[in-house]
Amino acid sequence: MNEQPDFSRIKAFIFDVDGVLTDGSLLCLASGEQVRAFNIKDGFAIRHAIKKGYVVAIISGRKEEGVYKRLQSLDVQHIYLGVENKDEVFQAFLQEQNLVPEQIAYMGDDVPDLGVIQQCGLAACPADAAADVLAVCHYVSEIPGGKGAVRDLIEIVLKRHSKW
Repeated sequence: MNEQPDFSRIKAFIFDVDGVLTDGSLLCLASGEQVRAFNIKDGFAIRHAIKKGYVVAIISGRKEEGVYKRLQSLDVQHIYLGVENKDEVFQAFLQEQNLVPEQIAYMGDDVPDLGVIQQCGLAACPADAAADVLAVCHYVSEIPGGKGAVRDLIEIVLKRHSKW
């Protein structure tokens, strides 16, 4: 893809978790719990986008209670964790929200995200995404995953819409 991004039609954001909202690192505790670190600036941007009327969803292959609680604390209403087929969840989300793919900005970082990336209106990824993803995204943030790449995308879209 790598064509000029079209930010004008975006009404919803969908994000992957590991490698996008986090840097992809896992801290494995003796209890077996796997802990991730989220960027507070990404959290602010997500809440701000929701307050400005954008729909925000999360689609992730992993399912962790701590991740779910963090996303709930940001007022995210559409949280899909433990997803094996992101394409199916993406299509169901579009129908549920009465949206078309061109209205979606999706940020993913690795091969499981490619199906949705190739369908959405604005395909985005963090600077440190996998090569296969970097090659097909409309927008590549200069910021790595878990370090503010989500905020970067939200901020640029909302500024284009005069809502930042």
